[in-house]
Amino acid sequence: MSRWLSPLMAFCLSFMIIAGLAPSLGLQLDRQLDFWLLWMGTMILLALPIIYLEIALAKRSKTTALNALSRLTRDADASQRWRLVGWLSVVFTAFLAGGLLSNIANMTASYVQLPVQSSVLFVICAVIAVGLSFIARPILVLLTAIGVIASLISSHVLGNQVPAWQMTPIEFKEWGNATILALVASGLGLGLYWQTNLSVTAQHDAASKATLPVWIAQLIAVVAFGYFAVSAQVPAYTILLSAIFAAALLLQLAKEQLQQRQVALLIQFVVLLAGLFVWAIPHITAVLNSVLMLCGLIICLIYAIFAGWVMKISHLRKALNFSGEGFYNLWRIAVRIVLPVSIILAIVSYLGQLI
Repeated sequence: MSRWLSPLMAFCLSFMIIAGLAPSLGLQLDRQLDFWLLWMGTMILLALPIIYLEIALAKRSKTTALNALSRLTRDADASQRWRLVGWLSVVFTAFLAGGLLSNIANMTASYVQLPVQSSVLFVICAVIAVGLSFIARPILVLLTAIGVIASLISSHVLGNQVPAWQMTPIEFKEWGNATILALVASGLGLGLYWQTNLSVTAQHDAASKATLPVWIAQLIAVVAFGYFAVSAQVPAYTILLSAIFAAALLLQLAKEQLQQRQVALLIQFVVLLAGLFVWAIPHITAVLNSVLMLCGLIICLIYAIFAGWVMKISHLRKALNFSGEGFYNLWRIAVRIVLPVSIILAIVSYLGQLI
C-alpha cells in the first residue's frame, strides 16, 4: 500500500466511525468546546501511544495482527491465551462495520422519507458493502474519501447552520466519551494500521515515519467532525453512501487477516457476516452500541497490557527505534500505566452512564 494511502484511510475511517458512534454518545449536534479540547487531549495521551504500539508490532512481526500473535507470544514466552485478542479484533472489525452502517442508516431515515424501515435499509446497505469489499483497496479508500469530502461540503452548503461553540463544565462522563472517540472511533487496537503499514515499516527504521502521518490524519478527522452535522436530505444520502464504502473497507481488512491465517472460506464468511448482520436484529441497537463501545475499549486495554507488561523490553525498543531513550521511556509509561488506567476509568464512566 502506498505510503499516503494509509493516512488517507485513517482520515476516512476515523471520520466515518466518529459519525456513526457520536449520535449514541449524544454528540451529533452538541458542540461543547471543553469536550473537544478534552478529546484532543486523549488523542495525544492515548491514541498516539497505541498507534506507536501497532506500528511497533507490525515492524516486529512483519505480518498481519491475527497471523502475528502466534510469533509474538512465542517471542515473549507468553500464554497462548493472548492470541485470542487477535480473533476478537477480527470479529470486532466486522461488528464495527455493522454498527457504523446501522447507526448511519437510522440517522438517514430520520431525515429522509424512505419507503422502507431503517432495519431494511441497513440490510440493503450491508449487502452492498459485502459486495464492494471485493474491490481493490486503493479504489475503496478513494471512494470513501470522495464520499467524506462530499458529505462535509453538502452539510455546509445544503444543511442547516451548526450550533455555535460553547463552554460547559467538564463532567466525569466526558472522559469516558472522549476516550471512546479517541480509541474505538479511531479504529485503534484492531490491527488496521498495523496491517496497512507493513510495507512502510519495512522501508523505514524509525516507527515515527509510519505513525505520525496516521495520527495527524486522525486529528484532522476529529477537527473536521467538529464542523459537520447531518441536518438535511443531501448530507444524509452522502454520509450513508460513505458509510457503505467505509464498511466495505473494514470487511475487506478483516477478511484479509482471516485469509492470511488460512482460515477455511466458510468460516471466514460466517465470522464476517455474523458480526455484520447481527445489527439487523430489531430493537437491540442500543444494547449492541453499548457492547461495541465496551469491547473496543477492552481490546485496546488487552493490547496495552500485552505490549507494556508481557512483551520483552528489547523487542519493542528495537522496533520503535526512537531517536532518544527519553522518548521510549515516555511511551512505555504511557502504554504500561496511562493507557490501562485511562481505559479502566473510561469503562467505569461509560457503565455509569448506562446505569
